[in-house]
Amino acid sequence: MRLLLATRNEHKRREFARLLARADASERCELDLLPAAVALPPEGGETFAENALLKARAAASATGRATIADDSGIEAAALGGRPGVRSARYAGEHASDDENLRKLVREAPAGSRLHYRCALAYVDPARGVQRLFEGSCAGRMASAPQGTRGFGYDPIFLPDDGPGELTMAELTEAQKDAISHRGRAARALAAWLLGEDS
Repeated sequence: MRLLLATRNEHKRREFARLLARADASERCELDLLPAAVALPPEGGETFAENALLKARAAASATGRATIADDSGIEAAALGGRPGVRSARYAGEHASDDENLRKLVREAPAGSRLHYRCALAYVDPARGVQRLFEGSCAGRMASAPQGTRGFGYDPIFLPDDGPGELTMAELTEAQKDAISHRGRAARALAAWLLGEDS
């Protein structure tokens, strides 16, 4: 099975390919990047699910192919759930990962509750099928950024079900994939795909 991933980000394609492989779907599913000619709508939804569905529907409609798209981010309880759907733009429309991270570190106190959330949408226009899969990972704010693995907010995220006092940026890929919001959403998608094809 070949699916279109509604992004041109090769890093994200590799991550989802790895997650699906760890979910035992590697021989059943291959991912292609979004063609350059296809434009995606702005992420104007109020929820991760809305944004994921917007992107998946647009890419599937433009290409006629079965498509997956995700939207994900971090929610800080001390900030009323911010940055949420604006996680990638928290410090401004063109902010870097480091700028977004530094803004969250300034605003959320150490030890406060955090949640990573992921919504993963599947749209197949040929079969008229649309599904949504979600994953989350609970944790808390580290006292300072730690670790060089991962990206985004990983250096300050201490997962509740991680091995000891390690941030997401200190975990191996396998450790992170086992507990991450994206890993959980990808495993739900893979289980459904395998069930659909059996």
